Amino acid sequence: MIRAWMLDESAHAGPEHLDPAFVAGYDRKQGHPDPGEDLDILAGHGVATVVDLAAGTGQFALAAALRFDRVTAVDISPAMLDHLRARAAEQGLANLEVVGGGLLTWEYAGPPVDAVFTRNALHQVPDFFKAIALARIAKMLRPGGILRLRDLIYDFGPEEAEEIFEGWMRDASADPALGYTADDYAEHVRTEHSTFRWLLEPMLAAAGFEILDVAYDRRLYGAYTCRRKS
Repeated sequence: MIRAWMLDESAHAGPEHLDPAFVAGYDRKQGHPDPGEDLDILAGHGVATVVDLAAGTGQFALAAALRFDRVTAVDISPAMLDHLRARAAEQGLANLEVVGGGLLTWEYAGPPVDAVFTRNALHQVPDFFKAIALARIAKMLRPGGILRLRDLIYDFGPEEAEEIFEGWMRDASADPALGYTADDYAEHVRTEHSTFRWLLEPMLAAAGFEILDVAYDRRLYGAYTCRRKS
């Protein structure tokens, strides 16, 4: 069913993420994030089946397929999907399924999974739709299942924004091919939808999640481990 009020996720994915030329250099700009900590946390919870929402080029999904029984990687970008499918085929990962879809539109039809991982996806949508996405994620998980969430989330009050952002932008990359620049960060703040920690955490609770662990980097980037309540 087409919902007239639903957000067009393709329009909110960031136009660069739909561009094959950008995707080719995406991992380099992201700094090749190591998924090891996330994999270890999920393994510690006895995870066997995982959904990676907004999988991108597959930094997490490819590594997860080497450790878990079944991984489903989901992304809204055809360019990202092509890149990930090619990498999965090169590595012969028969237990990694790559499918097109978004946080708000992908309909998961399989049995409840043990874990959902999502990185840098929720900030693409406004808070109303974040709450909807989190409720949809909860429905994918078995009772007691784990959500591992990483994203740009603000662990400060509005009165501190200028000081925090000035420090963030001072530490930005000078080369847009090698990292995110001050202009990139400023555009993110203006045009994307990172939210405050004190708004996100009630959304997690309303969706039926218990926060097990949380850590913040520079009060700008949150990493959450959450359990779906029975």
